[in-house]
Amino acid sequence: MTDNAHGMRGSWVTLLVAGSLLAGCSAQTDDGASRQSGSPSARTSPSAEATPSGGSSAATSVFTPDASLVPLTSKDGRRLAESVVLAPRDWGQGFVAQDPGESTPGTWAVLNESCRWQREKLPHGVLASASRYSRLPVGGGKGAVNVTAVATVHASVLGADEQLSTTLEEVLRCPEQRPRSDERITGLMSLGTPFGTREQEYADDSVLEAGEYVGNGGAAQPYRWMVARLGTVVVAVSVTGAKGNTAQELEQLGSKALAQMLTRTEQRLKGK
Repeated sequence: MTDNAHGMRGSWVTLLVAGSLLAGCSAQTDDGASRQSGSPSARTSPSAEATPSGGSSAATSVFTPDASLVPLTSKDGRRLAESVVLAPRDWGQGFVAQDPGESTPGTWAVLNESCRWQREKLPHGVLASASRYSRLPVGGGKGAVNVTAVATVHASVLGADEQLSTTLEEVLRCPEQRPRSDERITGLMSLGTPFGTREQEYADDSVLEAGEYVGNGGAAQPYRWMVARLGTVVVAVSVTGAKGNTAQELEQLGSKALAQMLTRTEQRLKGK
């Protein structure tokens, strides 16, 4: 098993490298065409690396859970998800809950055919999913930062792996997405990094999405969506900044939060 402390310490570095790869890709275009098209150049990742846990890599899993602790029921899955997903205080000093502060139990977020996000009833094979929404208010000469933490527990590794595959491919289908009617996420690009690729040693698989968020007619702001899988558990964070927040600061905030949820997952699923 990979040393957990080493993997978690290096997680934000790995995500920053991935973020720079995405940024470098967007810089290759003279106009916005490739960023908006979801073309292979915008996606950046070679197919062998971009397929989450698709058998193209010989790397082994970063963590083997105690089989007796892996959730098999919705009740156990819900208990695990709610214990893993971050509350406002877990993000750092000054963070408070948004309104609403949590998702509706028994649902998860789905990107529909119109590229709009909506809550739907959990499908067969998903035991539980919990989302919490937090915010760092305006202060210190910087605009507000909005964050989301999500933990989803599947009935099988295959189901969790499929969620990572879908996440990676959704950007190709919907390079522009609408979280709400008055919000847009544009110029989205995705990068998949399975365990053992690009020094990624903290999760069985991971996906980074990068783009820009525009809400309520305001200026475009950096947006990051980070997803990682350990066995049957998928954790994710989104980070949206405002004036005064750099993309690097947002990536560090998000990746440290992701590492915290991965650590919690390991702690709850490892044997004594």
